[in-house]
Amino acid sequence: MRILHWFRKDLRLDDNTALSEAAHDGDVIPFYTSEPALLGRPDMAATRVRFALDSLRALDDAIRRRGSALALAHGDAAATVVAAARAAQADAVYWNDEYESSLRRRDDAVEAALRAAGVRVKRFHDRLIVAPGAVATQQGGPFSVYTPFRKACEAQPVSAPHPPVTRFATHALPTPKLAPLGALGFDDPTAARWPGGEREARERLAEFLSPLDSALARYGDQRDVPSVRATSLLSADLKFGTIGIRRVVAEVRAAVAAQPSLRASADKYVSELRWRDFFAHVLWHWPHVESGAFRPMYDALAWRGDARQFEAWTQGRTGYPIVDAGMRELLATGLMHNRVRMIVASFLTKDLLMNWQLGERHFMKHLVDGDLAANNGGWQWAAGTGTDAAPYFRIFNPTSQGQRFDPDGAYVKRWCPELAAVPASHVHAPAAAPPLLLAAAGVTLGESYPFPIVDHAVQRDACLAMYRAVRPDVA
Repeated sequence: MRILHWFRKDLRLDDNTALSEAAHDGDVIPFYTSEPALLGRPDMAATRVRFALDSLRALDDAIRRRGSALALAHGDAAATVVAAARAAQADAVYWNDEYESSLRRRDDAVEAALRAAGVRVKRFHDRLIVAPGAVATQQGGPFSVYTPFRKACEAQPVSAPHPPVTRFATHALPTPKLAPLGALGFDDPTAARWPGGEREARERLAEFLSPLDSALARYGDQRDVPSVRATSLLSADLKFGTIGIRRVVAEVRAAVAAQPSLRASADKYVSELRWRDFFAHVLWHWPHVESGAFRPMYDALAWRGDARQFEAWTQGRTGYPIVDAGMRELLATGLMHNRVRMIVASFLTKDLLMNWQLGERHFMKHLVDGDLAANNGGWQWAAGTGTDAAPYFRIFNPTSQGQRFDPDGAYVKRWCPELAAVPASHVHAPAAAPPLLLAAAGVTLGESYPFPIVDHAVQRDACLAMYRAVRPDVA
């Protein structure tokens, strides 16, 4: 058979389920189509488009080394995929499924159009460790709490990685050069380039597991410390599929086999990967979370909207150093440490009392790893509108969070260099520092660094009152 493999968020040749099956079943024609509807979304980040373009160039280079080339199209998927299948005289089209409701509807429409054209379709699970619907509660329903979900998933075997595909069919489909960002309607991002592509992803994984300086060894104890390299940095790669999730799990487990002392950190790392699965499952089973709270009663929260405070938050000028450092890291890199994501999200929703959806959209406009399910799930967790049973009273104190997870101030001083000379004992609360100490450090509050824009203690009380007002079960 001649099989068109439709690349989407699986921009790799290794451990690619649909691609591997296509190579087993016939001659593979590699194809990718960009879609105006997706590129035109108001929350589409130029950083993500740039990462995807880099990854596509790397994918095309790898395919060319194997005697073919990546066919490219631009337009509505139902039209471009059918046209490519016809032009390539493909007997079938294979792809790996997506789990967002809008993408599922798109894929269903593409499948219907292909079948109407007499072309067979095969769709595969690939992006997650455990596919949506593969685990259920004792009552037969989906899980809405992470811990029992994780335990159920841990009872499922993790599939072995698929071997890399080494042969592709020649074809006459168009293989134009990828369009630059400007031609796609994007300005060049101010954030630094995060290198995309399968080789880059494999190098990041190798560095994470390196026995000489293993970030994995630090993961269990220091993954919440933003100044320490103790995470895999694979979030964008997993988002775009420049590395397979089975490959990641397999190599982590191989590292443990070679060095058993890594087991606790490795188990914790894989359990954190399962949060990515969990939020995707939540979106699959409860698609309303894309536009509202998981628990609808929280849609009635009386959020406030202070444009100046929101702007201060986006620019990292709130007067709370750990918050400001995180927001500046986002603008500079397109990424943010996960612990800091929780802190800045809690600050927006529970100190500034602003709708979590404002923060969700801001993140999606800047994150290179921006993923609907993970971003939505993280924001609803922080806002207390999500799957937790009683989350409304979880309110992070930004000062104590900074002191706990950045005790020497290294992270804050990197992203807020105006505080570089402030001693660690005061760097997370400069407004409370002695004036002579600030003067010696070259800091003038209100000028070189802002005063806090809100009082955390006051806002905490206001936040609890706001949440209790919509909860009939709380007196």
